[in-house]
Amino acid sequence: MRRAAFTAACKMSNMASVDPPKLVFESQAVSARFIDPSGKITERRIEIRTHPITGRTCRISYSRIEEIEPGTDSLPHPPPDADQTDGCPFCQPQVNAQTPRLHPDLSSAGRLTRGDSILFPNLFPYGSYSAVSLFDNAHFVEIGKATVSSYANSFINCSQYLAKIVQHDPQAVYMAITQNHLPSAGGSLIHPHLQINADRLPANYQRALLQRANDFFRHSGNYLFASYLDHEIADGSRRIGTTGAWEWLAAFAPEGFYEIWGILPHKTSFQQVSKSDWRDLAGGILSVQQFYRQLHRNGYNLGILAVEMPSSRLELRIVIMVRSNYAPWVRSDHTGFEMMLGDMTTFNAPEQTAEQARAFF
Repeated sequence: MRRAAFTAACKMSNMASVDPPKLVFESQAVSARFIDPSGKITERRIEIRTHPITGRTCRISYSRIEEIEPGTDSLPHPPPDADQTDGCPFCQPQVNAQTPRLHPDLSSAGRLTRGDSILFPNLFPYGSYSAVSLFDNAHFVEIGKATVSSYANSFINCSQYLAKIVQHDPQAVYMAITQNHLPSAGGSLIHPHLQINADRLPANYQRALLQRANDFFRHSGNYLFASYLDHEIADGSRRIGTTGAWEWLAAFAPEGFYEIWGILPHKTSFQQVSKSDWRDLAGGILSVQQFYRQLHRNGYNLGILAVEMPSSRLELRIVIMVRSNYAPWVRSDHTGFEMMLGDMTTFNAPEQTAEQARAFF
């Protein structure tokens, strides 16, 4: 077993008998031995890594690292409906007639606008306060081709909407901003947009991450993701770069292909993020997308979570991961192993992801 451990300093007053939470970066190598078709005894290495935050395991199958997946030898063509704006409810001029309006308790105008970004309720909501924030007037924007200002305006629109939620319903503290780019990533419309959700009830990740972050702070006096970041800066092999105060890393134990994090240390609320922070985040996201584009990938998911309560020590972290290409006859990036065993299996090492992505920052 190869084990690299980082333990944050602990304040042990009145807790001498309590085993404090630790950040452990752990990996274990296993191998599969068999006789290949030529008759040669072959050994294939698999690395199993444990996620320092969640404790979940992932697997890196090094024998497939040179594999070129079908549909990734070049960037796929745009979707067949990339020019069909007439049937899109998010395009002008139909957006005003075909999208819902916010309740007057949240906005007398019915929609929030900033630049070309328009925010309105999700017609098919996932929670009590579910909304959509459009980027601009473009119907289809290829990966890595959006502008920093369009992304930043959309994020600022989201944060202003969530600020209204906090004022209107102080118990709806579990918040998220996500994006599904193209149907292979779960997107139902190709028109670029962010999805926003706020609820009184937490999602699984919000519940688990909040408990982990608060326990870590209670026992050590340190912030969880800031401590994670300290380790990764010292290690250096997965650090990619910075955009403003955002620190960008390849995930140590990825739960998706080419998974990259952006961490804003010590900030635990969307309302603590300045407009310049949102612009810096937008710049980092586009750098990640340009990296994915060079890999000939066209789909991705991103998400950033927050728990808007004073006691929350859960810092802001955006997670971005590439998805299977949206193209004919491309296989899914989730198999029975991910869906039924719960372990992500990826074919590239995070250190390799970081080395390749640095050129884009």
